[in-house]
Amino acid sequence: MAVAADKSRKPADPKDKARKPRSPLLVTALVAVLAATAAGGGVWYFAGAKTAPTAKPAAPRTPAPAQYFALEPAFVVNLAGALDGPRYLQAEVQLMTRDPAALQLLQTHAPAIRAKLLMLFAQVQPEQIADRPGREKLQADALREVQKLMTAETAKKCADELLFTSFVTQ
Repeated sequence: MAVAADKSRKPADPKDKARKPRSPLLVTALVAVLAATAAGGGVWYFAGAKTAPTAKPAAPRTPAPAQYFALEPAFVVNLAGALDGPRYLQAEVQLMTRDPAALQLLQTHAPAIRAKLLMLFAQVQPEQIADRPGREKLQADALREVQKLMTAETAKKCADELLFTSFVTQ
């Protein structure tokens, strides 16, 4: 039995399947995916632009050089509580700042600073400064006194550190 070829039918063309109209749901889904990808890429680009990976990290900022102001002459005070006779404290004090303008202000107000520190040192009991923690507390109290005075006079602390460069009790 021979089957006759149907000449009315055209052979199947693979291009015909490609030309077939797509469903509107598929087209809508593809457009939505493309829009979401574009939006995500835009957010990533603009958020990443603030912290560009090619930018070099900022080098740690070095502080300005320290400048010292010596309160001369050395402080010599009678210590409080003379049960076993008079006791004395001799201390050389230097103030440290990193601001050249503050250094000038410290020099200008040196007499007031000396007066405040003399009053503070004269209130100290010999037992209070017999060891390192006591001396460090006196140093911190003296710095606070200087900063309080300078803030009242200039609206700036001016002194960053107060150093005892010599400390003698007798």
